[in-house]
This record gives sequence, C-alpha cells and structure tokens, in this order.
Amino acid sequence: MKKSCLFSLFAVVLTLLGGCRSDYQNESGMIWNTMYNVTYDGPATLRDSLMPQFNRVAASVSAFDSTSLVSRINRNETARTDSVFRRVYRMSLLVNGRSGGAFDPTVSPLVTAWGFGKGHKATADTARIDELLKYVGMGKTRLHGNLLLKNDPRLEFNFSAIAKGYGCDAVGEMFLRNGVRNFLIEIGGEILAHGESPRGGKWRVSVDAPIRSEGVVHLSQCVFEIGDEGVATSGNYRNYHEKKGQVYGHTIDPVTGRPVQTDVLSATVIASTAMEADAYATAAMALGSARAQQMAQKYGLAMMLIMPGNKIWMSPGFKKYVVED
Repeated sequence: MKKSCLFSLFAVVLTLLGGCRSDYQNESGMIWNTMYNVTYDGPATLRDSLMPQFNRVAASVSAFDSTSLVSRINRNETARTDSVFRRVYRMSLLVNGRSGGAFDPTVSPLVTAWGFGKGHKATADTARIDELLKYVGMGKTRLHGNLLLKNDPRLEFNFSAIAKGYGCDAVGEMFLRNGVRNFLIEIGGEILAHGESPRGGKWRVSVDAPIRSEGVVHLSQCVFEIGDEGVATSGNYRNYHEKKGQVYGHTIDPVTGRPVQTDVLSATVIASTAMEADAYATAAMALGSARAQQMAQKYGLAMMLIMPGNKIWMSPGFKKYVVED
C-alpha cells in the first residue's frame, strides 16, 4: 500500500511529509476565525479563486456577518434566498429529519442565550429558555420556490455547524470545474478530499483523541484513508462554557433548549460531501451514543464515536477506511 501524506482533522498548519511531489500547490491562511489549508494538483493561478469562494459562502450563510443573507433573513428584511442558502438549508432539513430533530440550525437564539457566539455572554434561565423554544425548529420553516417562509418571525438560523463543511465543498467544486482532480481542502478541521495525495494513493487523515484542555493538543486517536469524501469531527471538549462550576458543551439540544449532556466526547463522520459529514457529526453529539449508533446503522453512515474511558465505536462503513488505530 502506498503511503500518503498525513493530515490532522484539527490541524492548524498543513504539513506535507518529506518525499511528496513538488508540483502540488499549497495555500493556507485565516478565514471565519479559523485556519484553512488547501493542497491541490493544479496551476498556482487558482489560488486567487479560493477567497471568492469563501466570500460567496460567507455572504450567504455567515451568522457573524450582519450583511449576510442569513442575517437579513433572521431580521426579516428579506425572504428571498440564493443557491448557497438553499443547498445548506436542504441538507440541514435532511439531517434534521434523519436525526429526529437533533441537528437544527434554528437553535441560534439558544446558542446566544448560553453564551456561545461572538461577543455573547450566557444569560440562560429556565423561563427564558422555555420561551425561546417556542420559535425553534426546522419544521417551523419551509422553502416556497426561492422564498424562505417562517411560522414565526422571531425564528433565526445559525448555520455554523454546517457552513465550514459547505465551504470545503464549494472550493472542491471550483477545482473540479477547472479540471483539478487531486486536492484536499480543510477549513477548521472539516475536510474534503478528492483523487490522490502528493505521495500517490489516497489522502491520509488523523482524528485527534478527545483531550480537554485550554489549548489545542494533537494526539492521534486513529488514522484512515479517503479518496473522494468529506470528513468532519464534532466534540465538546474544545469548546465549552463554564458557569458556577458547571461546564456546558457548545452543542445545544433543540428539544430541551439546553447544552447536551451526552456520553459522546467526539463524533467523526465520513460522507460524500464535507457539508453532510459536518451535519451528521453535530447530530451525533446531540443524540448520544445509543441513538447516534441507531442513526448510523439506519442510514448506512460511516461514523466513529469516542466515549469516556477511551471507548470507541465504529460503524462497518467507517471501519473500511481505517489504516491505523
């Protein structure tokens, strides 16, 4: 088996191991308050096409841009959507249904209430959370042609749990339109791979062990190889909020309106697109290990769950990708 270059799902810097082909291009930088790393077998001129793709996605679905389409929809300034919004919305609706509502981008008011989000502080209390739940739920929205309709004007979207994945997909589609067949795109740990790595053969990816720390610690849990797939890992151990001695994970349960109490430390999903993997990984965190396994088995998902005590569960679809554990 050919050895290929190793990438960490949470890597800050993309490092190509020695001996990789020199004709691959590499571009990295900051986008959406996280690192992006792109490696591809194509002309250097395509580097100039990366930022327009990122900007197109952000202009549609960034919750942190007050001028974005989703921000204007949240403020009820428009109901007209664009193609990016509709693709992200439809994938969200699919995973929302398959997860029994566990994945739900309309939890935006709850995310804010619990203090997760730029510039927000936690102000959650039982009465307020119960009130917010009245206008949370993908089932209270629908697309009518190009229009997004809400049952309640106070309903808001936050696509942060899927936007990075779609950003990877958007860049990948740009590469394919330009005849590039070998590439790996990473945005803040979400990955889309296609074709061969610089060493030849498939791309090799490492999933970090779930270690809670104030800084980022990279200790590989397992290594797998992908060719034309997207990968995402979701976990609470690096993004949490502490209040009065209680630690709250950043995954919000759309049913209870409260941070999820789950036995899943991290969930990794391999899917046909990074956007799909992103959504299912988030859903798995909210479901807990038993229900996440049921979802994976029902829909044939390639999923790995890590639970306390370093207990690991892999679906049959995930196991076929693993080369080291």
